[in-house]
Amino acid sequence: MNSEEKRKIIERLQARYQSVSRSASTGAGFDSSFSALDRLVDAGACRFGVCVDQPDRYSFAACDLAPPLARMIDHTALKPETTEEQIRELCEEARKYCFASVCINPCYVRLAAEILSGSPVAICTVIGFPLGASASQVKALEAEIAIRDGATEVDMVLNVGMLKSGHHAYVENDIRAVVEAAKAAATSRTSRHKIVTKVILETALLTDEEKVIASVLAQNAGADFVKTSTGFSSGGATAADVALMRRAVGPRMGIKASGGVRTKEDAELMIAHGATRIGASASVAILKGKTGTSGY
Repeated sequence: MNSEEKRKIIERLQARYQSVSRSASTGAGFDSSFSALDRLVDAGACRFGVCVDQPDRYSFAACDLAPPLARMIDHTALKPETTEEQIRELCEEARKYCFASVCINPCYVRLAAEILSGSPVAICTVIGFPLGASASQVKALEAEIAIRDGATEVDMVLNVGMLKSGHHAYVENDIRAVVEAAKAAATSRTSRHKIVTKVILETALLTDEEKVIASVLAQNAGADFVKTSTGFSSGGATAADVALMRRAVGPRMGIKASGGVRTKEDAELMIAHGATRIGASASVAILKGKTGTSGY
């Protein structure tokens, strides 16, 4: 652990304790805490215990202290051969490492929602996956059912053929149908959590002009994110595409980079170019500084 990593830990801890310790926000308090941590590490400490089981007292939960990168990752398993046991393992990893969500096929949403009940890990599923060519009504119904089953985030696939045919109104309405279905389904949930809608552009199949048009159409339709790829086409996320999408939608819309993100360096490069979420099946390897071997 280097000095910068120590400093980041103290900053995150102090941010959580500010409501109960006035000195936490002062420079003197920071320097004192940092020096104490520095001495403990030098003496041989490699872990630190905090009262994460008392969130009412300290106003934070265990995942609030997770690495920021972990809270930006959608831990993903979308291959057609994915088994129930693999979904269970995915969910347990997501809980352990405090990933933003698990991203799974719709048939496993109920199972994941049961396993992760009470956890800050969101349940993300895919709509019209992986081709995006389903009828709009079918996509809307798929989103509605997924949300009723426990999904809190839906990643829908853009209709690439319609976009390339120049039917921009159709594409925008296709996205809007899912956005509105998601909002309507959310009102029937007791939790009343906001449902996040992401639009997968499948950037490997688009020209730069089409990427910009698709991003703007998604924004106009009320989506929360634009996403690069399904991970099942001819290419995945690139830093150039993420930067282009960021320029197209501005600072307020989310951007998810997915497809081929297998290392921490890959993830950090996407974030540096404007990504606010990472989709990866190599999530654990990414956090450990290793290289993932999955094809997604």
